[in-house]
Amino acid sequence: MRKYFSHPQAIVESENIGANTRIWAFAHILPGAVLGENCNVNDHTFVENDVIIGSNVTVKSGVYIWDGVRIQDNVFIGPNVTFTNDLRPRSKQYPSIFLKTVLEEWVSIGANATIIAGNTIGKYAMVGAGSLVTKNIPNNTLWYGNPAKFKGYICNCGEKLSTQFSCSACGKQYLLKDGNIIENNKLLEIE
Repeated sequence: MRKYFSHPQAIVESENIGANTRIWAFAHILPGAVLGENCNVNDHTFVENDVIIGSNVTVKSGVYIWDGVRIQDNVFIGPNVTFTNDLRPRSKQYPSIFLKTVLEEWVSIGANATIIAGNTIGKYAMVGAGSLVTKNIPNNTLWYGNPAKFKGYICNCGEKLSTQFSCSACGKQYLLKDGNIIENNKLLEIE
C-alpha cells in the first residue's frame, strides 16, 4: 500500500516516493526520480529520472526538474521556475553526464527564476522572482536580477539582516567568517 497521495490525473512512475508526499494533477514523475517525505508537487510539473528531492519540499505549478538536479530538505520552488542541465544543448545530442545543480536545505526560489546548470545555492539562500542564476550562491544570502546579484544577507527565518548581521524579526545574531555568514552560536561550536 502506497503511503503518498497521487491525484488520479498525475503520472507517477517512480516507486521512490516518501510517505505523506502529495502529487497533484498533470504532474509526471519518471521512474528513476526520488522524492522524500511530506513533499507537495503541484499541478503541471515534470520530474526527470536522475533527480533527487529531499523531504518537506514544495514544488509549485509549472516547474520542470531535469536530470542532475539535487534538491535538499525544506526547499521552496516557486511557480514556473526553470532548471537547465546542459550548457551546450543540441537536439538529439546528449552529454555523457548532465551537470549537477544543487539546492541546499531551506533554499527559496521565487517564481519564474532560471537556474543555470552546474551551480549550487547554499543553505537558507533566497533567489528573487524572475532572476537568472549564473553562478554559485552562498548560504544566507539574497540574490535577484538578471543576472542575479547579491543584495544582502538574510536570517534563517527569511528576514534581511541589519548591517550588524542581526535579525530584527527573531533576534538571531550572525557573524561573517571567511566570506560566509554563520550563526553566532554556531561559530562557538566550530572553534
